[in-house]
Amino acid sequence: MNELLDFYGGLLTENQQKISNDYFREDYSYQEIAENMNISRTAVYDTIKRVKQELENYESILGCSKAYKNRCSIYKKIEESTTDENVLSYIKELESNENGGYYE
Repeated sequence: MNELLDFYGGLLTENQQKISNDYFREDYSYQEIAENMNISRTAVYDTIKRVKQELENYESILGCSKAYKNRCSIYKKIEESTTDENVLSYIKELESNENGGYYE
């Protein structure tokens, strides 16, 4: 889910982003999130369930995560098959441009 949040989190509402970040990245429980946001545990559960569905739907339509993994695999194959410093530097540049260099 974290990877899908990286790609599609900006498409979620602000409330969904906050709850998702707390749940998936900060490892807060439903109860902790509910208390922090002054909402019910059920509201947190429903939001997490809806977010999972939305993120998986975005990925099934757009495929950004899958495409990213494929590109990384290709970069790795190129790196392993060449000693040409120019090619290796281009690969590093491409990798650093992937999502602002977030994924390495």
